[in-house]
Amino acid sequence: MACCYLVERDDDVAFIEAGTSPGVPALLALLEARGIARERVRYVIPTHVHLDHAGGVGALMAALPNATLVVHARGARHLIDPTKLIAGATAVYGAEAVQRMYGQILPVPEARVVSPTDGAALPFGAGELIFIDTPGHARHHFSIWDAVSQGFFTGDSFGLSYRDFDDPKGPADVWLMPTTTPVQFEPDAWQATIDRYLGFKPQRMYLTHYSVVEHVPVLAEKLRAGLARYVALGQSLAKAEGRHEKLKAAMFDDALAELRARRNPLPETAVRALLENDIELNAQGMGVWLDRPV
Repeated sequence: MACCYLVERDDDVAFIEAGTSPGVPALLALLEARGIARERVRYVIPTHVHLDHAGGVGALMAALPNATLVVHARGARHLIDPTKLIAGATAVYGAEAVQRMYGQILPVPEARVVSPTDGAALPFGAGELIFIDTPGHARHHFSIWDAVSQGFFTGDSFGLSYRDFDDPKGPADVWLMPTTTPVQFEPDAWQATIDRYLGFKPQRMYLTHYSVVEHVPVLAEKLRAGLARYVALGQSLAKAEGRHEKLKAAMFDDALAELRARRNPLPETAVRALLENDIELNAQGMGVWLDRPV
Protein backbone atom coordinates (compact mmCIF):
# COMPACT_ATOMS: atom_id res chain seq x y z
CA MET A 1 0.00 0.00 0.00
CA ALA A 2 3.02 2.30 0.16
CA CYS A 3 6.55 2.91 -1.02
CA CYS A 4 8.96 2.27 1.84
CA TYR A 5 12.45 3.64 1.36
CA LEU A 6 15.64 1.97 2.56
CA VAL A 7 18.33 4.61 3.01
CA GLU A 8 21.94 3.63 3.68
CA ARG A 9 24.54 6.23 4.59
CA ASP A 10 27.98 5.17 5.79
CA ASP A 11 27.36 2.81 8.72
CA ASP A 12 23.75 3.87 9.27
CA VAL A 13 20.56 2.50 7.76
CA ALA A 14 16.99 3.79 8.00
CA PHE A 15 13.57 2.79 6.79
CA ILE A 16 11.42 5.76 5.84
CA GLU A 17 7.81 4.57 6.00
CA ALA A 18 6.95 1.13 7.37
CA GLY A 19 3.87 0.28 5.33
CA THR A 20 1.58 -2.37 6.78
CA SER A 21 2.38 -5.42 8.88
CA PRO A 22 1.85 -7.86 5.97
CA GLY A 23 4.59 -6.00 4.08
CA VAL A 24 7.21 -6.16 6.85
CA PRO A 25 8.64 -9.57 5.77
CA ALA A 26 9.47 -8.01 2.39
CA LEU A 27 11.35 -5.17 4.10
CA LEU A 28 13.34 -7.64 6.19
CA ALA A 29 14.03 -9.74 3.10
CA LEU A 30 15.42 -6.64 1.42
CA LEU A 31 17.90 -6.20 4.26
CA GLU A 32 18.97 -9.81 3.88
CA ALA A 33 19.28 -9.51 0.10
CA ARG A 34 21.49 -6.44 0.53
CA GLY A 35 23.62 -8.11 3.20
CA ILE A 36 22.57 -5.54 5.80
CA ALA A 37 22.37 -6.83 9.37
CA ARG A 38 19.15 -5.95 11.15
CA GLU A 39 21.24 -4.53 13.99
CA ARG A 40 22.52 -1.77 11.67
CA VAL A 41 19.12 -0.16 11.19
CA ARG A 42 19.25 3.04 13.22
CA TYR A 43 15.84 4.56 12.50
CA VAL A 44 12.32 3.64 11.45
CA ILE A 45 10.60 6.85 10.28
CA PRO A 46 6.93 6.99 9.29
CA THR A 47 6.01 10.42 7.93
CA HIS A 48 2.68 10.22 9.79
CA VAL A 49 0.60 7.62 11.54
CA HIS A 50 -2.04 6.73 8.93
CA LEU A 51 -1.95 2.96 8.81
CA ASP A 52 -0.74 2.59 5.22
CA HIS A 53 2.41 4.40 6.39
CA ALA A 54 2.72 3.25 9.98
CA GLY A 55 0.65 0.11 10.46
CA GLY A 56 3.76 -2.03 10.15
CA VAL A 57 5.86 0.05 12.56
CA GLY A 58 5.38 -2.25 15.57
CA ALA A 59 6.22 -5.43 13.66
CA LEU A 60 9.23 -3.80 11.99
CA MET A 61 10.58 -2.36 15.24
CA ALA A 62 10.22 -5.77 16.93
CA ALA A 63 12.55 -7.20 14.28
CA LEU A 64 15.15 -4.40 14.47
CA PRO A 65 16.75 -4.50 17.93
CA ASN A 66 18.74 -1.26 17.71
CA ALA A 67 16.27 0.92 15.82
CA THR A 68 14.69 4.08 17.19
CA LEU A 69 11.20 5.02 16.03
CA VAL A 70 11.13 8.64 14.82
CA VAL A 71 7.58 9.99 14.64
CA HIS A 72 5.81 13.35 14.78
CA ALA A 73 5.01 14.42 18.35
CA ARG A 74 1.28 14.55 17.56
CA GLY A 75 1.32 10.94 16.41
CA ALA A 76 3.76 9.26 18.79
CA ARG A 77 1.16 8.25 21.38
CA HIS A 78 -0.82 6.40 18.71
CA LEU A 79 2.12 4.14 17.88
CA ILE A 80 2.95 3.58 21.53
CA ASP A 81 -0.70 2.57 22.03
CA PRO A 82 -2.41 1.98 18.65
CA THR A 83 -5.87 1.35 20.12
CA LYS A 84 -7.36 4.57 18.70
CA LEU A 85 -5.73 4.06 15.30
CA ILE A 86 -7.29 0.61 15.07
CA ALA A 87 -10.67 1.90 16.21
CA GLY A 88 -10.59 4.74 13.68
CA ALA A 89 -9.71 2.44 10.79
CA THR A 90 -12.35 -0.05 11.90
CA ALA A 91 -14.98 2.69 11.86
CA VAL A 92 -14.08 3.52 8.24
CA TYR A 93 -13.46 0.04 6.79
CA GLY A 94 -14.90 -2.54 9.20
CA ALA A 95 -12.97 -5.03 11.32
CA GLU A 96 -12.58 -7.69 8.61
CA ALA A 97 -11.16 -5.24 6.08
CA VAL A 98 -8.76 -3.73 8.64
CA GLN A 99 -7.38 -7.17 9.43
CA ARG A 100 -7.05 -8.01 5.74
CA MET A 101 -5.34 -4.74 4.78
CA TYR A 102 -3.24 -3.96 7.83
CA GLY A 103 -2.75 -7.22 9.71
CA GLN A 104 -1.68 -7.10 13.34
CA ILE A 105 -0.86 -3.58 14.54
CA LEU A 106 1.66 -3.87 17.37
CA PRO A 107 2.60 -1.21 19.96
CA VAL A 108 6.12 0.21 20.28
CA PRO A 109 7.76 0.70 23.71
CA GLU A 110 7.82 4.39 24.60
CA ALA A 111 11.55 4.19 25.45
CA ARG A 112 12.30 3.47 21.79
CA VAL A 113 10.43 6.53 20.43
CA VAL A 114 11.71 10.04 19.71
CA SER A 115 9.82 13.00 18.25
CA PRO A 116 12.00 15.67 16.64
CA THR A 117 10.81 19.26 16.75
CA ASP A 118 10.23 21.31 13.60
CA GLY A 119 13.58 21.93 11.93
CA ALA A 120 15.45 19.44 14.10
CA ALA A 121 18.24 17.29 12.67
CA LEU A 122 19.11 13.74 13.60
CA PRO A 123 22.57 12.35 12.90
CA PHE A 124 22.72 9.89 10.04
CA GLY A 125 25.98 8.54 8.74
CA ALA A 126 28.42 11.41 8.32
CA GLY A 127 25.53 13.82 7.85
CA GLU A 128 22.00 14.30 9.12
CA LEU A 129 18.33 14.09 8.29
CA ILE A 130 16.24 17.23 8.84
CA PHE A 131 12.61 17.07 9.91
CA ILE A 132 10.09 19.77 9.04
CA ASP A 133 6.48 20.02 10.09
CA THR A 134 4.31 19.64 6.96
CA PRO A 135 0.58 19.87 7.79
CA GLY A 136 -2.19 20.05 5.22
CA HIS A 137 -2.82 16.35 4.75
CA ALA A 138 -2.57 15.70 8.50
CA ARG A 139 -1.41 17.71 11.50
CA HIS A 140 0.76 14.80 12.65
CA HIS A 141 2.80 14.86 9.44
CA PHE A 142 6.46 15.70 8.97
CA SER A 143 8.74 15.40 5.97
CA ILE A 144 12.40 14.45 5.90
CA TRP A 145 15.01 16.48 4.03
CA ASP A 146 18.08 14.62 2.83
CA ALA A 147 20.73 17.08 1.68
CA VAL A 148 22.80 14.34 0.04
CA SER A 149 20.11 13.43 -2.50
CA GLN A 150 18.62 16.96 -2.44
CA GLY A 151 15.25 15.36 -1.85
CA PHE A 152 12.30 15.30 0.51
CA PHE A 153 10.55 12.18 1.71
CA THR A 154 7.08 13.69 1.51
CA GLY A 155 4.62 11.10 2.77
CA ASP A 156 1.26 12.37 1.51
CA SER A 157 2.10 16.08 1.57
CA PHE A 158 3.16 16.29 -2.07
CA GLY A 159 0.18 14.37 -3.35
CA LEU A 160 -0.30 10.97 -4.91
CA SER A 161 1.02 9.92 -8.32
CA TYR A 162 0.62 6.60 -10.09
CA ARG A 163 3.41 5.61 -12.43
CA ASP A 164 0.69 3.96 -14.59
CA PHE A 165 -0.25 7.47 -15.71
CA ASP A 166 3.24 8.50 -16.86
CA ASP A 167 3.91 9.24 -20.50
CA PRO A 168 6.21 6.43 -21.72
CA LYS A 169 8.09 8.99 -23.83
CA GLY A 170 9.27 10.69 -20.67
CA PRO A 171 7.19 13.74 -19.70
CA ALA A 172 8.65 16.82 -18.10
CA ASP A 173 6.12 16.37 -15.33
CA VAL A 174 3.76 13.76 -13.96
CA TRP A 175 0.15 13.66 -12.82
CA LEU A 176 -0.44 14.43 -9.14
CA MET A 177 -3.62 14.22 -7.08
CA PRO A 178 -4.12 15.85 -3.66
CA THR A 179 -4.78 13.42 -0.82
CA THR A 180 -7.57 14.73 1.42
CA THR A 181 -7.91 11.60 3.56
CA PRO A 182 -9.88 12.08 6.82
CA VAL A 183 -9.68 13.83 9.15
CA GLN A 184 -7.27 16.78 9.00
CA PHE A 185 -7.30 18.17 5.46
CA GLU A 186 -6.37 21.87 5.73
CA PRO A 187 -5.80 23.54 2.35
CA ASP A 188 -4.27 26.77 3.66
CA ALA A 189 -1.76 24.85 5.77
CA TRP A 190 -0.99 22.67 2.75
CA GLN A 191 -0.19 25.69 0.58
CA ALA A 192 2.23 26.86 3.29
CA THR A 193 3.81 23.39 3.32
CA ILE A 194 4.44 23.64 -0.42
CA ASP A 195 6.14 27.00 0.18
CA ARG A 196 8.42 25.39 2.77
CA TYR A 197 9.33 22.58 0.40
CA LEU A 198 10.28 25.00 -2.37
CA GLY A 199 12.42 27.02 0.03
CA PHE A 200 14.86 24.08 0.11
CA LYS A 201 15.06 24.03 -3.72
CA PRO A 202 14.59 20.24 -3.83
CA GLN A 203 15.64 18.30 -6.91
CA ARG A 204 13.31 15.38 -6.23
CA MET A 205 10.46 14.25 -4.01
CA TYR A 206 10.20 10.71 -2.68
CA LEU A 207 6.45 10.05 -2.67
CA THR A 208 4.97 7.30 -0.54
CA HIS A 209 2.29 6.88 -3.24
CA TYR A 210 4.34 6.17 -5.38
CA SER A 211 8.07 6.53 -6.06
CA VAL A 212 10.40 9.40 -6.84
CA VAL A 213 9.41 12.40 -8.98
CA GLU A 214 11.46 15.33 -10.22
CA HIS A 215 10.71 18.70 -11.88
CA VAL A 216 9.57 19.83 -8.44
CA PRO A 217 8.59 23.48 -9.15
CA VAL A 218 6.34 22.41 -12.04
CA LEU A 219 4.69 19.73 -9.92
CA ALA A 220 4.28 22.12 -6.99
CA GLU A 221 2.20 24.44 -9.16
CA LYS A 222 0.12 21.53 -10.40
CA LEU A 223 -0.50 20.43 -6.81
CA ARG A 224 -1.50 23.98 -5.84
CA ALA A 225 -3.94 24.06 -8.75
CA GLY A 226 -5.36 20.67 -7.78
CA LEU A 227 -5.90 21.83 -4.21
CA ALA A 228 -7.67 24.96 -5.45
CA ARG A 229 -9.96 22.87 -7.67
CA TYR A 230 -10.77 20.53 -4.77
CA VAL A 231 -11.62 23.45 -2.50
CA ALA A 232 -13.86 24.98 -5.16
CA LEU A 233 -15.73 21.77 -5.93
CA GLY A 234 -16.10 21.01 -2.24
CA GLN A 235 -17.55 24.43 -1.52
CA SER A 236 -19.89 24.14 -4.49
CA LEU A 237 -21.30 20.90 -3.08
CA ALA A 238 -21.16 21.77 0.62
CA LYS A 239 -24.93 21.68 1.12
CA ALA A 240 -25.84 19.28 -1.69
CA GLU A 241 -28.14 16.37 -1.03
CA GLY A 242 -26.21 13.11 -1.43
CA ARG A 243 -23.03 15.14 -1.02
CA HIS A 244 -20.60 12.26 -0.59
CA GLU A 245 -21.46 10.58 -3.88
CA LYS A 246 -21.47 13.92 -5.66
CA LEU A 247 -18.02 14.72 -4.25
CA LYS A 248 -16.75 11.37 -5.51
CA ALA A 249 -18.22 11.98 -8.94
CA ALA A 250 -16.72 15.47 -9.13
CA MET A 251 -13.29 14.19 -8.05
CA PHE A 252 -13.41 11.44 -10.66
CA ASP A 253 -14.40 14.00 -13.29
CA ASP A 254 -11.47 16.19 -12.24
CA ALA A 255 -8.99 13.30 -12.48
CA LEU A 256 -10.35 12.07 -15.80
CA ALA A 257 -10.22 15.56 -17.31
CA GLU A 258 -6.61 15.98 -16.23
CA LEU A 259 -5.62 12.59 -17.62
CA ARG A 260 -7.43 13.17 -20.90
CA ALA A 261 -5.56 16.46 -21.28
CA ARG A 262 -2.33 14.49 -20.87
CA ARG A 263 -3.54 12.01 -23.51
CA ASN A 264 -3.20 9.18 -21.02
CA PRO A 265 -3.78 5.89 -22.88
CA LEU A 266 -5.44 3.94 -20.05
CA PRO A 267 -9.16 3.30 -20.55
CA GLU A 268 -11.53 4.98 -18.13
CA THR A 269 -12.38 1.66 -16.47
CA ALA A 270 -8.71 1.13 -15.59
CA VAL A 271 -8.38 4.67 -14.24
CA ARG A 272 -11.46 4.23 -12.08
CA ALA A 273 -10.17 0.91 -10.75
CA LEU A 274 -6.85 2.49 -9.75
CA LEU A 275 -8.38 5.55 -8.11
CA GLU A 276 -11.53 4.11 -6.51
CA ASN A 277 -10.16 3.77 -2.98
CA ASP A 278 -8.20 7.03 -3.12
CA ILE A 279 -11.19 9.06 -4.24
CA GLU A 280 -13.48 7.40 -1.70
CA LEU A 281 -11.09 8.53 1.06
CA ASN A 282 -10.65 11.97 -0.53
CA ALA A 283 -14.41 12.48 -0.55
CA GLN A 284 -14.65 11.41 3.08
CA GLY A 285 -11.90 13.82 4.08
CA MET A 286 -13.45 16.65 2.09
CA GLY A 287 -16.73 16.02 3.89
CA VAL A 288 -15.01 16.33 7.27
CA TRP A 289 -13.39 19.58 6.15
CA LEU A 290 -16.68 21.02 4.89
CA ASP A 291 -18.37 20.19 8.21
CA ARG A 292 -15.66 21.74 10.39
CA PRO A 293 -16.70 24.51 12.81
CA VAL A 294 -16.11 27.93 11.27
